[in-house]
Amino acid sequence: MNVCVYPLSEREETNAVKFISAKAFTGTSAWQALPIANMNGITTRLHRTDQPYKWHINYGEEVFVVLDGAVDMHYQENSVEKIVRMDVEDIFYASVGTEHVAHPSNEARVLVIESEGSV
Repeated sequence: MNVCVYPLSEREETNAVKFISAKAFTGTSAWQALPIANMNGITTRLHRTDQPYKWHINYGEEVFVVLDGAVDMHYQENSVEKIVRMDVEDIFYASVGTEHVAHPSNEARVLVIESEGSV
């Protein structure tokens, strides 16, 4: 087997593989998404933001991963608002019906995995 090692900046993309530099994704507006994959109705998207999102409830489960920056995740539990500071490599899981909103402390990049069409 031949082995070729390339830096990410010289990557080649095909229909079978993608390489994405999260830090290089800038977007043109807060919460703009870069679609990465749709696996049988479950989407994986990269977001860049410097603004809070909006309170929402997903109709499916959600996994939210901080890749760059810090995010204060606000969520409701038994009618009480709670806030957890998330740093790089921290993961938030929201079950169906969990009301939540993300507030980045400055600029942040996050990976969101959720059902297609979620808010």
